[in-house]
Amino acid sequence: MSTGLYGPYGGRYVPETLVPALDELEAGWREACADDAFGRELDELGREYGGRPTPLTLAERFAPGKRLYLKREDLLHTGAHKLNNALGQAVLAGRLGKKRIVAETGAGQHGVATATVCARFGFDCVVYMGSEDMRRQRPNVERMELLGAEVRPVEFGTRTLKEATSEAIRDWITNVETTHYLIGSCVGPHPYPEIVRELQSVIGREAREQFLAAEGRLPDVVVACVGGGSNAIGIFAGFVEDEGVALIGVEARDAASLGTGRPGVLHGARSSLLADEDGQVLDAHSISAGLDYPGVGPEHAFLRDSGRVTYTTANDEEAVAAFKRLAVSEGIIPALEPAHALARAAELGAELVLVCLSGRGDKDLDEVLGR
Repeated sequence: MSTGLYGPYGGRYVPETLVPALDELEAGWREACADDAFGRELDELGREYGGRPTPLTLAERFAPGKRLYLKREDLLHTGAHKLNNALGQAVLAGRLGKKRIVAETGAGQHGVATATVCARFGFDCVVYMGSEDMRRQRPNVERMELLGAEVRPVEFGTRTLKEATSEAIRDWITNVETTHYLIGSCVGPHPYPEIVRELQSVIGREAREQFLAAEGRLPDVVVACVGGGSNAIGIFAGFVEDEGVALIGVEARDAASLGTGRPGVLHGARSSLLADEDGQVLDAHSISAGLDYPGVGPEHAFLRDSGRVTYTTANDEEAVAAFKRLAVSEGIIPALEPAHALARAAELGAELVLVCLSGRGDKDLDEVLGR
C-alpha cells in the first residue's frame, strides 16, 4: 500500500468518520488498477466518448521564432482535461456501488465533466460551487443543470473554490455510505492525489509520443498552469523522468501557493498553501476561477522542493493578453487558466516548447470582454 506521502507532503488529515471511506476507496483503486478490464473500459471511454487522443497543434504565429506546440485538451468532450479524471472516478464509483456523486467546482469545467459522466452512468449528481464563481461562469452552471446536476451555491467566505470544496467534503461526511466524492484536482487526502495523477497522466503519455513523432526529439520545456494542479501533474508525468526536459508550472500571481505559500494542511492533506503566521488560510484571487485556490496538490509541493519543476506566476492582465493573442493569431480561444501558461511560454528562450492547453475559453468570454 502507498503511504500517500510526497516527501513531507500529502497524507490524510481527516475526521475519523472518513477513514473507512478512504480505505475503501484505496482498496477499490488498487483492485481496479490490477484489473485489465478497468483499463480497457477507460481506454474505450476515452476514445469513443471523450475523443482521445487529443491532437498536438503547432502555434506558429503565436510564438514567432520558436516551435510552440499546444496539447489540445480543450478539444476533449466537455472542453477541458477534467473529463479524464471524471470518467475514471465514475467507473471506480460504480465498482464500489456508489450511485450518488458530489463534487466541487471553481471554473465549472470539473462540474460539467462530473455532471456529464453522471448523466452517462445514471448517477445522482450534486455540485457545490461558490456563488461568485457561479456569477462569472454562468454558461457552465447552465450546462451542469441541463445535464441533470443539482448545483448548490456556497455563500460564505470568498464564495469560490475553497469554500465549495469544504461544502462538498461536509456532504460526503454526511452521506458517506451512498456517496462518492469526485474530487476535481490532485488535492485532498490520500489516495486522491494519486488517483487524479494517474487518470490525468494520459495527457503526458500522449503528448510525449506525439512530440517525438512531430519533432523526432523531446521538447526543451513543458509548461502548464497550476491551480490545484491536475492538468500540470498529468502532462508532467510524461516527462518527469527526462532530465533534459525543463518543467514549468504557472500559478496566478495572487494565488501563488507554491511561490509565496508555507507548509500547512488544507482539505485533508499537507501541502504548500497561502496562510498567515498563525496558519490561518488566506484568500486567493485570480480572474481565472480555476486557479483561484489557496492550496495545491502535494506532489507539486514536493516537485518544487526537489527542484525538478520550476514554478512561476502570471497576473490577470498577462493572462488576458495571452488569451486574446492566441485567439487572433491561431483561431483558438483558450480558457483563462492555460492563458497563464501561454503568457510565460511566449517569453521563453527555448526553441521547442510544449504547453498544455487544458481547456477552452467559452466560459470566460464575459470576464475577458468586460475588461
